[in-house]
Formats: sequence, C-alpha cells, structure tokens
Amino acid sequence: MGTLGRAIYTVGKWIRGTGQAMDRVGSIIQGGLRVEEQLSRHRTIMNIFEKEPRIHKDVFVAPSAAVIGDVEIGHGSSIWYGSILRGDVNSIHIGSGTNIQDNSLVHVSKANISGKVLPTIIGSNVTIGHSAVLHACTVEDEAFVGMGATLLDGVVVEKHSMVGAGSLVKQNTRIPSGEVNSYSPAKLVYSSTSR
Repeated sequence: MGTLGRAIYTVGKWIRGTGQAMDRVGSIIQGGLRVEEQLSRHRTIMNIFEKEPRIHKDVFVAPSAAVIGDVEIGHGSSIWYGSILRGDVNSIHIGSGTNIQDNSLVHVSKANISGKVLPTIIGSNVTIGHSAVLHACTVEDEAFVGMGATLLDGVVVEKHSMVGAGSLVKQNTRIPSGEVNSYSPAKLVYSSTSR
C-alpha cells in the first residue's frame, strides 16, 4: 500500500470512528480497503418494569449475556456468553464466586400452581454448566448443576450436591446435601451418606 493508500485508509478509519452515520461516508472513501464490522445493539444490562439489576463491580458479564430486571449478583461471580438472567416478575439472587456458564437461562415465577411466589436463588461458589435452565428454584452454596440440566419450579439443590448433565429435575424436588442426581427425570445415583 502506497503513501496515498495509507492516507486514504487512515482518513476513512478516523471518519468511521465518529458514529454510524459517518460510517457510510468512511466506507465510501476507503473503497476496496474497508473492513466491514458488525454493529450490535445488544444491551447486556437493562431495567424492566422499573426493576434494575444490582451487580457487584467485579462481576464479569460477557458482552452477549443479558441481565434483566430484579437481579442481584455478588462479588467475584461470572455470567458467560449467551446467558440470560431475567428477573421480570420476580427476583434472582446470585451469591459470590458463582459461575453461570455459556447459554444458560435463569428465570423466575410469579406464582406456581399453589399460588406460591418463587424467585430464583443461587448461592455462593456454585457452578451452573453450559445451557442449563433454572426456573424459579434454589441452588444452595457450593452445589453443581451440569451442562444442559433443567431445574423446574420449586426445586431445591442443597449445599454440596450435584445435578448431572442433561438431567431434568421435576417440580418441588429436593436434592439433599451430598447427593448426585442424574437422568430424566433425575434420580439418585450417588450419596455421600450411604457407604
């Protein structure tokens, strides 16, 4: 690229940096030298129904994740790419040091069949595997939910317990501390108390 080519590219790059409207002008100036960039209007963190997320300053929220509404996330937690935390009709509380992996969905319930209002509560130092779905449930501290697992309304996963990958945990099921549940529907496969 000659001096004139570098000058045209530099001027075009400067103009493109001024905003979307000027991007078209810069692209014309750059001609065949331009590199197309995809513009995203995705909003990672947003209010809904006058409910605002409360996220500790050192939480990592990936650019393609969405944290919406009444969601509280404690320090040192991470929300990875493509995950959605939607606290619209109820609240989501996530403790510290928790990891919500890629493409997971965390939602709430206004009221279940019995009329009980169900937020989603995820404790501290919890791992939620890729593509898991948690709906109006509780996952206590230091528990693990495997990739692709689904936890339905009213489920309680107690401290130090695990839900295997791809498992479906039916409504109002309690997984006691120290147990591993797997399959669809989930059933006991290991207990630290039965030796």
